[in-house]
Amino acid sequence: MKMETEFYTILERAVSKAMNGENGDIEELLALAAEIEAAPGREERQRRLDALCDGADRVRRHHCGNAVETCSIVNGRSGRCSENCKWCAQSAAHSTGCDEYLFIDREEFLKACRSNARHGVERISIVCSGRKVALGDIRKFCGMYRQGAAETGIGLCASMGLLNRAELQELYDAGIRRYHCNLETSARFFPTLCTSHTREDKLETIRLAREVGMEVCSGGIIGMGETLRDRLELAAEARDAGACSLPLNLLNPIPGTPLADTPLLGEEEAILSAALMRLTAPKLSIRFAGGRRRISREATLRMLRGGVNGALVGDMLTTVGNDIDNDFRLFRETL
Repeated sequence: MKMETEFYTILERAVSKAMNGENGDIEELLALAAEIEAAPGREERQRRLDALCDGADRVRRHHCGNAVETCSIVNGRSGRCSENCKWCAQSAAHSTGCDEYLFIDREEFLKACRSNARHGVERISIVCSGRKVALGDIRKFCGMYRQGAAETGIGLCASMGLLNRAELQELYDAGIRRYHCNLETSARFFPTLCTSHTREDKLETIRLAREVGMEVCSGGIIGMGETLRDRLELAAEARDAGACSLPLNLLNPIPGTPLADTPLLGEEEAILSAALMRLTAPKLSIRFAGGRRRISREATLRMLRGGVNGALVGDMLTTVGNDIDNDFRLFRETL
């Protein structure tokens, strides 16, 4: 009885702080996770996890409202990437057989803009492989952006690597108001997964994007061998870097990458992580991204009612995504 009382005391304190806009204390949140793990029996374990998710949902509704934010991406430049990120199908260091091209076809991008705008998707991003996109190529992409926005009115985002201030300004001047640069995982764990660039490189790009006037979207991938602490530190680090949106990817191990044989993250662990990340960063928009296709409908609903308030819809970069119409039906059911 004492352990059960302690769990609910810690939970209520954490939720109350988050409702007031206070950032979660990682040690306190890890203690919550430990109390769930130590629950006497499966039924009590599920009861505690549900209580955590219900608390995270209260925080989500309070700070983010009762709507699912949506965005979509297109693969603007594919393959031949110089970076050695262990999870990525597009790295030249790995043999994955992914498509390789320098520019998405303009009409293909415009078609994606029209389709997403018709479905009510709020924002579209061109995502490019490589360490960074050169200024001349950025200008070519900007021409596509301008046409897409003029035709559809859809919001614009970009993910083009480790850009400098002048390059980010070029995007801003073309109407891009959000920049995406994932931190990927905690500062502690990142060097075990990538050595061709650093977290400091990413943080500098995030700083410069905010300096030119953009919002920043920065999240990562869970299920790469990191700890729960790493996931909460990722949320805290994105929050402290000034991100307004945190895409939450579940690793989809890709043959040919060093993480190909990584065991899949369990649904319960994904649900727990999302709820605790909400309490870590109460005001951040936390959105489903890659890997959602492999979890059940029930788990998706529990996460949408347990801290997650957004979703990347449609296809991902190198994997098939969820059907947009099915997604919107699911979102209506959630609200």
